[in-house]
Amino acid sequence: MVKKAKKKKKSKRRPRAAPVASVLHYKVVELSNVDEGTIERTVNEWVRVGWAFDGVQFAMRESSKRPAMAFVYFTRTALVSASGDEGVRHRSETEADRHLRRLVIGADAAEPGVAAPVDAWTRLAQLAGDDE
Repeated sequence: MVKKAKKKKKSKRRPRAAPVASVLHYKVVELSNVDEGTIERTVNEWVRVGWAFDGVQFAMRESSKRPAMAFVYFTRTALVSASGDEGVRHRSETEADRHLRRLVIGADAAEPGVAAPVDAWTRLAQLAGDDE
């Protein structure tokens, strides 16, 4: 008696997504003015935008007991897909155009279709403070 080979049923499962790994990123902020307020503001500023405080290191002067500089360390975990993308968000064409218009023309002409009050070179001169 010959046994017939059973046919495998096709799986109804969804295909697996690309594996994702996490990578630890570091940020180092150098402070040349070392006092309580500067360190506090720096830590609060970077923690607010998603970085985790990791530590602080002081650089000392030989002639003083006060530190000359401080290096504040932060970390953040980023997800990386198998393709190597770190999930970096890029602006769409519309967002990029709106952002450039805001920078070059000013906030009043951030929307397309609004005429620029001055050309780009004149606006750059205005921003630089050069009055010709």
